[in-house]
Amino acid sequence: MLGKVIAIGLLVIAGFSVAGYLVFSGPRMTVQPNLRTYDARMPLPPPGIVPVEALAEPRVPAASEARALVNPLPPGERNLAAGRVWYNMHCAFCHGGSGAGDGPVGRSFSPAPADLRSARIAAMSDGELLRAMLTGPGHEPVLERVVLPERRWPIVLHVRTLSAGAEIAPASGTSAASGAANP
Repeated sequence: MLGKVIAIGLLVIAGFSVAGYLVFSGPRMTVQPNLRTYDARMPLPPPGIVPVEALAEPRVPAASEARALVNPLPPGERNLAAGRVWYNMHCAFCHGGSGAGDGPVGRSFSPAPADLRSARIAAMSDGELLRAMLTGPGHEPVLERVVLPERRWPIVLHVRTLSAGAEIAPASGTSAASGAANP
């Protein structure tokens, strides 16, 4: 009987010893072999390859060009519905569902997100609204890369419905807004 107790005691001590070794000096995840993305080397392209640039137009229009840009999409039901979807995906967290600048994330920002229903936003041309949407305070450099080009103009259409009280505001070629926008 005493021999069994001693044997069990030795097994328990051995178990704690192995567990202690593994916890305090055993293998660590930080010392395991791994390959990080930036460590990978891209293979060389085959000989004779000609590089081609996919972007035919600049990603964000310059401020001087933005005033003259007009949304190429008609305010049809399909485009408005797409704009609502993309707005809810990319903008509503900060600007809120109604565009009041009271979204759950935006409440913690300083300065607070712009009220997209305001006269200042309604007075912006389509191009200025697009530019402000991509480069305004709190947006750069993220939204330029996150909001895909095919989603941008539908979002502008949706923002127009917010600032016009569910009607499409006519896009003007000139702007009464001055200063940096925060749409």
